[in-house]
Amino acid sequence: MAKSADYSLGPAVFPRGWFIVAESSELDSGPLAVRFFGQDFALYRGESGIPVMLDAYCAHMGTHIAASTSAMIVQNGKQIEGDSIRCPYHGWRYGPDGQLNDIPYHDGPCPKSAALKSWPVRDVMGCVMMWHDPEGGEPDYEPPCLQEWDDPTWVRWELDHLGEIEIHGQEILDNMADAQHLGPTHGAPCEYFENEIDGHLCIQRQGGFHQGYDAMLTTTTWYTGPGILLSKQEFGEVLTFELIANTPVDDGVSKVWHAALAQAQTVPHSEEDIANAKDIQAGALQAFAADFDVWRHKRSAIRIMQMPNDGPFKMVRKWFAQFYDLRENAGKYLDEAAGVYHVPSLEVPDAAARELEIGLFGR
Repeated sequence: MAKSADYSLGPAVFPRGWFIVAESSELDSGPLAVRFFGQDFALYRGESGIPVMLDAYCAHMGTHIAASTSAMIVQNGKQIEGDSIRCPYHGWRYGPDGQLNDIPYHDGPCPKSAALKSWPVRDVMGCVMMWHDPEGGEPDYEPPCLQEWDDPTWVRWELDHLGEIEIHGQEILDNMADAQHLGPTHGAPCEYFENEIDGHLCIQRQGGFHQGYDAMLTTTTWYTGPGILLSKQEFGEVLTFELIANTPVDDGVSKVWHAALAQAQTVPHSEEDIANAKDIQAGALQAFAADFDVWRHKRSAIRIMQMPNDGPFKMVRKWFAQFYDLRENAGKYLDEAAGVYHVPSLEVPDAAARELEIGLFGR
């Protein structure tokens, strides 16, 4: 299992960016104890509806403030007060900013040194997304959001929870440059292919005949930072959006989610619309499962034996590395990697292919 240092990514073990840490609906049943980036967190939804993510352990005696289900304060539904949460051991209360704001058996001021770190989170497209930054800085950009999510003519997804896999995010991101795996792995060899690197965006444009769909598949796929992939896909008369998210759990271990957004024929959605959306998501998951299966059974590609027609692995890895270095150094990676890249043996996208990306990227 390769780790960040093996890829010579930078000084940080874990990257900077937005990452999915839960499905929004998971918070409907109360606080969650979650682990990402090699540490434990408490994730909950306040009474105002906002999600909150704090470091997990109460300063008093080290209790995980979200892990208990048997404490009476939890069973009685008294753990969440407004947007604050009480420790299940002694009832110390923390606000959404991480500040300790009440000790139930103490009349004096709360010690400021007891504060927990509060992490920026957003509720976006049915996902709770967290901003992780080893330097502790505020977000450089907003998390991605599809305008179709709020369009009633589209059926909203429910996430496929694919669990943890012992693979570094670098190996997952390599797919963005990998023009030549699409035929053998997915039955859709490229006719055209292009990568573009622009700031925190890494974009892939490709198209080819897909034997499973028995139709031409054209896609525009992009990462917004190192953890969240969205892909606009068209095959035949079908248009859909796919989500793939990977979040580091520990160094060299990733947690993965998947989903797809599909169009409906009626509003409100009929049972047929919902069933069709589920079928589309299942089909997309089946295709992604082929990648997942390869990742489970491959050794780490610390160095790729690059062929001229493989795709620009080096530049996509350079783009990825910016998120592991200090923010002030990110520009040096982009100075080398920013631009548009083609594969000599494949065509370049034409104007019709580029029409697929209207309204994307948020740039």
